Amino acid sequence: METFPAVFNSKRVRRTLHNGEWWFAISDVVEALTDSNNGADANQEMRKQDNELAKGWGQFATPLWLDTPGGRQKVDCTDTSGFFRIVQSIASPKAEHFKCWLAKVGYERVREFEDPELATNLTESLYLAKGYSETWIAKRMHGIAVRATLTNEWNNRGVSVEPEHAILAAEISKTTFDLTPSEYKEVKGLDRENLRDHMTDLELIFSMLGEAAAAEIARKRDAQGFDENRIASHKGGRIAGEAREKLEQETGETVVNRDNYLTEPESRKRLAAKKPSIS
Repeated sequence: METFPAVFNSKRVRRTLHNGEWWFAISDVVEALTDSNNGADANQEMRKQDNELAKGWGQFATPLWLDTPGGRQKVDCTDTSGFFRIVQSIASPKAEHFKCWLAKVGYERVREFEDPELATNLTESLYLAKGYSETWIAKRMHGIAVRATLTNEWNNRGVSVEPEHAILAAEISKTTFDLTPSEYKEVKGLDRENLRDHMTDLELIFSMLGEAAAAEIARKRDAQGFDENRIASHKGGRIAGEAREKLEQETGETVVNRDNYLTEPESRKRLAAKKPSIS
């Protein structure tokens, strides 16, 4: 397990990856928000003032290995959800900024629940801000809709558990690209990033084809349960895989691309690819 330094209000907050998510040293968070020189003492004082937090401490805090002045030791850490709960228990000007932000985010989520179009518009705006082109965003948004349709089919056909969704999605990816999602991320040099946010237009198109085909086959065959939907997922992915192979034979180029958008935005890479090379 590797630790990474994070700067929070000009103070170092230790964090570590645990079960694929960031976990933060609670004493560091409390120290940063209270300007205390002793995060452990400030942590204890916070728990004294919040009885409910103290009673459920085991639900928020998990001892994880972190670097300390005395070497590697286990330190109470919390995930993002626990972090926000702890912020609510701290009375300080810095914590107030977070509380106001959380209230604003909560308000926005309620509005999006009432009007889903707002969520769609927000997602598109975020992709634009990250440097994606409108052409790419259109495909990405359509891909999100296709995936939602597929998962709804699974849910309605007796496959409603997340681990099973992941297995079926991996089946489609393997038969479409000859790569599982985890293998695909390794090819692109990704860690926790969303794989599809680093796909090219063609990669997105074949992803959509595999998932749309899987959903249609499941619907037409009235697939029920995990095993029947796995067969439908395999067939749907195979349809996309065969189409990919035919395109690769015609163009002499592979669809699977090692590029990612970690350091250079998609729109800039798109422009660079259009420029004729100077011989």
